[in-house]
Amino acid sequence: MKRPQVYCLWLIFLMLLQMSCEYKAGQLKGKKIAQQERTLGDMKETSFPFPEIPAMLTQPEERKSYLLEHYWDRFSFADTALVNNREVTEQGFVNQISLLADGVTPEKVIRESLKNWCSRFMPEAQARQVMMQLADDYLYNPNSPFYNEGLYGVYLETMLEVLPEEDARRSSFDFKLRLLRRNKVGDKATDFTYYLPDGQKKSLSATSVRGNRLLLVFYDPECESCHEVLREMTADASLAGAVKAGRVTVLAVYTEGNQEAWRKGLADMPEGGIIGTDRQKVKEEALYDLKAMPSLYLLDGQKRVLLKDAPLGQIREVLGLAVK
Repeated sequence: MKRPQVYCLWLIFLMLLQMSCEYKAGQLKGKKIAQQERTLGDMKETSFPFPEIPAMLTQPEERKSYLLEHYWDRFSFADTALVNNREVTEQGFVNQISLLADGVTPEKVIRESLKNWCSRFMPEAQARQVMMQLADDYLYNPNSPFYNEGLYGVYLETMLEVLPEEDARRSSFDFKLRLLRRNKVGDKATDFTYYLPDGQKKSLSATSVRGNRLLLVFYDPECESCHEVLREMTADASLAGAVKAGRVTVLAVYTEGNQEAWRKGLADMPEGGIIGTDRQKVKEEALYDLKAMPSLYLLDGQKRVLLKDAPLGQIREVLGLAVK
């Protein structure tokens, strides 16, 4: 998926702040004001229809809060042509979540902004489909540069807030939210049973961890992205050295039901790790949120989650492995 660039909103936001400061200081000439307003107007005509920020709001944080809380006020969710215009809709959404996830926006503003968005698109079928897909693609996909479980969780909570109690879609959002809240960073990882190639029954809780670090890998040998990550792990001399030296333990668990495919792929697994199959229990019982494969977790010796659904590069960095 082509990712929109986050620049339009920042340019407009900075322009609005600059204008407010210059108004306040009395330094902006009439001609310059008109020129900037024409520029801003042209941008609004060709891109996202941003809300008008009241002139009496002069402080940057006040203006930012108003912008976010009224972000979708001028957007017509009933206009399917506008909704389907990715350059407007998708770019606008990306700019919104970039501001919401900047680390300084108050939670109240985040919730108000998402509530305004969700409550406005829900009555329109096409807008609902497009907007919900954008939330899933950008906030819930681990491969997205905007992946943000925290913000996605607030989105799910907001959807449950705006949906009527009798709406059948509530069960899906509730399930996703409960799944999202499992195995968070700092929590003890959910225990599960797995079986070694010789049939021995093991559990995560009883798995011995060397070096106080356990790299837990949920994988499927028939998944291409899994192949890529496993090949990278196999070729990683520093990871292999850490495993051999007892500084980290690797547990790779097959989560699908094709036992023949699992056994066929055992020879291609990284050396020194523990390889098992859970016989589909993790997936069937929704013990972990396996939204994309492979799914990598870094745990400590007590099985507490240090990293959740993290890329291999981030895990290597936390483990202090040599730069490749």
